[in-house]
Amino acid sequence: MNPIAFSLAAMSAAVPNQSGVLAAHFENILGTSLDVKILANSFELAEKAEAKVLSEFRRLQAILGSSENHEFGKWQQSKGEAISVSSELHTVLGLFDTWSEATKGALNAAADEIRINGFSAKVNQAQWELGDATATRLTDSELRLHTFTKGYIMEQVADAVMAEAGVRGIMLNVGGDILSKGDLREAVRVSDPLSDAENGSSLSTVSIQNQAIATSGTSRRGAHIIDPRTGELASGSISATVIHPDAVTAGALATAFNVLSVDESKALAAEHPGTEYLIVGPDGAQHISENWSGRSVATESTIEMVHVKDKLWTAGQELLINVELANLGGGARRPYVAIWIEDEQHKAVRRLALWYRKPRWLPDLRSFSDAQRETPIDLMSIASATRSAGNYSLIWDGKNDQGEYVVQGNYTVYIEAAREHGSYQLMKQTMKFDGKAKSQALAGNEEVSGASLVYKTK
Repeated sequence: MNPIAFSLAAMSAAVPNQSGVLAAHFENILGTSLDVKILANSFELAEKAEAKVLSEFRRLQAILGSSENHEFGKWQQSKGEAISVSSELHTVLGLFDTWSEATKGALNAAADEIRINGFSAKVNQAQWELGDATATRLTDSELRLHTFTKGYIMEQVADAVMAEAGVRGIMLNVGGDILSKGDLREAVRVSDPLSDAENGSSLSTVSIQNQAIATSGTSRRGAHIIDPRTGELASGSISATVIHPDAVTAGALATAFNVLSVDESKALAAEHPGTEYLIVGPDGAQHISENWSGRSVATESTIEMVHVKDKLWTAGQELLINVELANLGGGARRPYVAIWIEDEQHKAVRRLALWYRKPRWLPDLRSFSDAQRETPIDLMSIASATRSAGNYSLIWDGKNDQGEYVVQGNYTVYIEAAREHGSYQLMKQTMKFDGKAKSQALAGNEEVSGASLVYKTK
């Protein structure tokens, strides 16, 4: 599934300094990135809860992963034999059956068979049969359970962590699907599906608490969802974002809405109380549920005041910043990373990203700390599509932290990375922004494999 968001620090309000707040980022979890926020009665309890998060993800991935050493992967090698399966795998297979029926076949575990061997009747036949605690594989079609596996695992992990003593809230962001439980409220920006950057333009900003939000669509990975009923690429919508109290339901509906027509999607949503949605139809028109606007978070507008002789950056220009973080292996923490822009007076004009775990270690980002000093920051989850672990794109739209366009001229891009008990790296590149397209590659280092700057017209 092609979900939405990524926990990015946009610099506008203070980093939480409560002793029991923990923010962490991990790569290569369920094949993508994992962002975690935990609110507990102490930082020690938050760290204990973080360990629980990782152990539960690993336990459930060992059951539901598709590799041959995972339970589901091993079961896929069988055929025609009733095999005893775990309650977790039995539940997920049952969920897929339920949703396949509810969507009249729009969701189908064998949809990938079409990519591999072309469309055939066996795609839409029963793929398995469930007993009380058994599952019998009925075909040899390639099966994928990602639509439900991710949401199911997120729910199980969050519930397990919330049961820990002293834990008051948790947010999980797995490659873009977000689940918030307890006392943590998340503001989530739903990105324009046609924007490629992590901080690209947004369609809406919504607030969730004790809810999940998921997006599926063409977006960055291009058209990738197959309509299993026809064998063709799905054309029901460009993108669909769904909010629901249950992560499995949010993910299932978001995927189904890409296959079904807009009217069919609205009818299906009405069958599931608590569903809110933003659908971008095939013609680009936006369709929102009745209460979507009530969840929207107001954004600030600004009035620009500049000297008349200064030539402003215009809305038609942008800087694309591509960053590839070094691949550190399964479960490895990403280094603390800050990305920002300074003018010729060495003043930070725009803070683009801050990825960190413990606020008390932020001073390790020495240049960033010097640049921003007293500037408050706020953690914001950016709704966007799933990306490969380690690869990120950010856009500078030419605005400062106050939302005003800067004047054209020379600016320096900073990419700073520091790891606990690891190396410290600082990359910087000055570029003249004068309306003329240009690009620049930056040499990699131990923490950042490589980076590039592309100044262009939109």
